[in-house]
Amino acid sequence: MARRRGWGGSPPGTDEEATRRIVDTAVDLIAQTGAAISIAEVAESLGVIRQTVYRYFPSADALMKAAAIASVAGFLDRLTGHVAGIVDPVDATVEAVVFTLAEVRRTPHLGLLLSSSYANVHPENMTSDEAQAFGMTMIRRFDVEWENYGYDDASLGELVEYLLRTMQSFFVSPGNPPRSDDEMRGYLRRWVGAAVAAQVVAR
Repeated sequence: MARRRGWGGSPPGTDEEATRRIVDTAVDLIAQTGAAISIAEVAESLGVIRQTVYRYFPSADALMKAAAIASVAGFLDRLTGHVAGIVDPVDATVEAVVFTLAEVRRTPHLGLLLSSSYANVHPENMTSDEAQAFGMTMIRRFDVEWENYGYDDASLGELVEYLLRTMQSFFVSPGNPPRSDDEMRGYLRRWVGAAVAAQVVAR
């Protein structure tokens, strides 16, 4: 059987367009499967050979990161709207974690660097520079005056690491049965909330 014409019969005009189409295809495939995908699967979907995809992404890991980054802006906007007006650090943190867990269940590529399908293979990525930078961007969008609660940049960085590790535990093992959103709020408020509020004492 002859190979179908690559790029759906419409080759990209620039490297930028090719990169965008590869990433868009990866995002679509991840959304369909709920798991990390291979270079071969992306190439097959585009109707090109694997070497074409490798020209733009040296590894599946690099492509997975690009797919996650492509989804970050929209997620951050939705999160910002969800926690808008919440000025208490415990309330804001709990709501942000619950919202993030729910979003990743709906759109797996958002949590690719944190999800069980990826973090089990590369657990060190939970505290990678990319994950930490994403977490700091997220937490800085809260309407919380962190400085008034004893937080400086260093302690905020540690809080981000703590929250990333907490979320990873729920991605890897959501529970049987998983907690509802309201049950998760109560759990996080009792345990994570206590840790967030403790910074006030240490001020």
